[in-house]
Amino acid sequence: MKLNLKNPIVFFDLETTGTNIVKDRIVEISYHKVSPNGREETKTMRVNPEMPIPKASSDIHGITDADVADCPTFKEIAKEVVRDIEGCDLAGYNSNRFDIPVLAEELLRADVDIDLAKRKFVDVQVVFHKMEARTLSAAYKFYCGKDLTDAHSAEADTLATYEVLMAQLDRYPELKNDIDFLSKYTTQNNNVDFAGRMIYNDKGEEIINFGKYKGQKVTDVLKNDIGYYGWIMSNDFSLHTKKVLTNIKLRDFNKNLS
Repeated sequence: MKLNLKNPIVFFDLETTGTNIVKDRIVEISYHKVSPNGREETKTMRVNPEMPIPKASSDIHGITDADVADCPTFKEIAKEVVRDIEGCDLAGYNSNRFDIPVLAEELLRADVDIDLAKRKFVDVQVVFHKMEARTLSAAYKFYCGKDLTDAHSAEADTLATYEVLMAQLDRYPELKNDIDFLSKYTTQNNNVDFAGRMIYNDKGEEIINFGKYKGQKVTDVLKNDIGYYGWIMSNDFSLHTKKVLTNIKLRDFNKNLS
């Protein structure tokens, strides 16, 4: 089967120093780009995270401090990554909850301006969990009939994810070979920011999704608690959350001026 594409789609996977989307850093990024004309290309880059890689993480992906000591930092490769994914939709395994937020943080940290929210995201794990509920290695075995011998290598996981989606499309006739459909099918939240600190309600309004103001409109909280914005900006929230909140604040400020 060939993917029915309007835009190129990039399957990608990250290996990181840990699982905290705010504090942890990328140590390897791999992506497999599929174009509407059928062309496919793969790129994998090791990254110096500028922080120690915990042994627990190295035990999973096999990448140590010594392996990345002479590698470029993410800031040094950020523009190359953006050029490669420009105009592309994005796909991964558990990517909506982890890889997309981490990539967004790294790009913001590198002062590279790209609005990932405009892309369509396909999370192959969600298809699997809705249909069968297992891990990537099990999904690869189940759908492709092969063992994922190099699991937790970013490139192996990336290519396996691509193969799994193709097999899922073959197996389930109810899955449309259409990225718009797959993006909607694999979106499990209505997040405003990737970390889910703010969500949209059924009217399309931004709502606080944590803490004492949970359930309240963001615009109301910013208006009624003048210190709230500063508290978010000075505390340990993701850069993307801060960017989104700033955009809302500026939007309402400009609206009041007009």
